[in-house]
Amino acid sequence: MRNALDATPYDALLLLSFGGPEGPDDVVPFLENVTRGRGIPKERLKEVGQHYFLFGGVSPINDQNRALLQALRKDFADHGLDLPVHWGNRNWAPYLTDTLREMVADGHRRILVLATSAYASYSGCRQYRENLAESLAALEAEGLELPRIDKLRHYFNHPGFVEPMVDGVLASLAELPEEVRDGAHIAFSTHSIPTASADTSGPVEGHGEGGAYVAQHLEVARLIADAVRERTGVDHPWQLVYQSRSGAPHIPWLEPDICDHLEERHAAGVPAVVIAPIGFVSDHMEVLYDLDTEAKAKAEELGLPMRRSATVGDDPRFAAAVRDLVLERAAVERGQEVTPCVLGALGAGHDVCPVGCCPARAPKPAAAGVDSPYE
Repeated sequence: MRNALDATPYDALLLLSFGGPEGPDDVVPFLENVTRGRGIPKERLKEVGQHYFLFGGVSPINDQNRALLQALRKDFADHGLDLPVHWGNRNWAPYLTDTLREMVADGHRRILVLATSAYASYSGCRQYRENLAESLAALEAEGLELPRIDKLRHYFNHPGFVEPMVDGVLASLAELPEEVRDGAHIAFSTHSIPTASADTSGPVEGHGEGGAYVAQHLEVARLIADAVRERTGVDHPWQLVYQSRSGAPHIPWLEPDICDHLEERHAAGVPAVVIAPIGFVSDHMEVLYDLDTEAKAKAEELGLPMRRSATVGDDPRFAAAVRDLVLERAAVERGQEVTPCVLGALGAGHDVCPVGCCPARAPKPAAAGVDSPYE
């Protein structure tokens, strides 16, 4: 029998994700949740929802989170970590506030949070923390005893996150015709964000107060490209590219867009491309539509051989990485010295987000940081 692993002082883990519709009737209400407060007309939301209607109105993200939830529970049980794992979403059922209410009713008072976003940015980190603060405020208004919530650190360079993506790129290269394989270009893709948000994301150890979003992605891309070279003997050219831009066209966002990049690489004579969606934990709608539909169509139009590599999903190595992150944070809370498990030069990031980290245009209270009203 394995020795029990110690997660004290924590008594539960919350898997916190974005959420997605699970049928055609859910699409517009889901988009209303996502865009609440922006005044976007329902007719415009129906237009945006066409991406979902192409797939029966179902986003794959909820099923993928169910699979990750089971993978985490299995890993914890197999390794003697007695820590219940719950699941809540920002924008669709199971809603975050409902999940936290159930966790409080079950007696949980020290909760760790795993957000399904590995990198530092407003939308990928602080907005989750704002949603946590909103949910805690709602529970406080109900007169409930509030738990303390801590967010697990950014895990972009944890081996359990990086290594499955290395295998995915290698598998995609192997699927390309042999005559174009060695010359293939790797396009590491992530969600575009406004350049102003990218400039204020962070901080990054050794890189100052901002620029974490791009720096962290470049680090992961380099780690994967280096591993591919070591295992194949081929030094594939690569570039960080972006997808899924939204918002007003006059606001600068990170570029190049993946489809523009495919055109540029084709014009430069690249014989093939592997698209590696390193910015995403699972194959949700933005991977399914922006890469497997739009980018694939662009590559076919150009006559450019293209493969899209897998995301991490519920890979057992990622579940093991989450266990590692839980034990690391628990040890820190107990006052023990810990050497975080990371690849590359950027370090482990921050256990607690500092004041002003990844600011929004209209700042809101955010939980799980040094500026949290719920510490």
